[in-house]
Amino acid sequence: MSYKLSLTLRIWRQASSNSSGAFHVYRLEQISADLSLLEALDRLNEQLIAQAKRPVSFDHDCREGICGSCGFLVNGQAHGPQTGTTVCQLYLRQFADGDTLTLEPWRARAFPLIQDLVVDRSAFDRLIAAGGYCSVNTGQAPDGNALLIGKDQVASAFETATCIGCGACVASCRNASASLFVAAKLAHLGQLPQGQSDSKRRAKRLQELMSEEGFGSCSSNLECEAVCPKQISADWISWMHREAR
Repeated sequence: MSYKLSLTLRIWRQASSNSSGAFHVYRLEQISADLSLLEALDRLNEQLIAQAKRPVSFDHDCREGICGSCGFLVNGQAHGPQTGTTVCQLYLRQFADGDTLTLEPWRARAFPLIQDLVVDRSAFDRLIAAGGYCSVNTGQAPDGNALLIGKDQVASAFETATCIGCGACVASCRNASASLFVAAKLAHLGQLPQGQSDSKRRAKRLQELMSEEGFGSCSSNLECEAVCPKQISADWISWMHREAR
């Protein structure tokens, strides 16, 4: 049964990367617990626009947890307290009436802030462009059954392919490492025979570029695994390092 609750939102507001920022406090009264947190931000923005004030900027797209567009810290935790979900799947029923929610952007040098809760994650795009693909010339499309691949092998590759590149792993790592993201991108290709020929080159290049882009080294505290909305195992980071040897 649906019920209503009131929340205090403490949101980081910063007009641009060159301006100073600060937390601003807003109150939402008697809103449905069935709303997602992003829908609650929509309600807040409607109020701000009606008052001729600048709305809160935040990234979003599919709102179904599959695109990786949304993402910010909720009370210091990437995507909020619910495991295995993105922030767009976080519903207000996870909180109690009268709670205060602190919302702030990903904090990482490789993710420069654009405005409010929005950061520039194009460093991930550059990582993919550097080697997150197979470059083998296969000619015309082969028959689907020409190359047999075991069920367990396919399932393992698909597990890592579910990474949506949201950046939560980076935001949660004390060193702002992109190791889990890169490991996932390497593992979903490197486990399949089509990706074997240039797997070591890809692994080496992506790890080099991580450092060039300003990401830190793996801190081994496994927070990346804990906050990943697709629950990708940090064991793949060890796999990645073995691949680069």
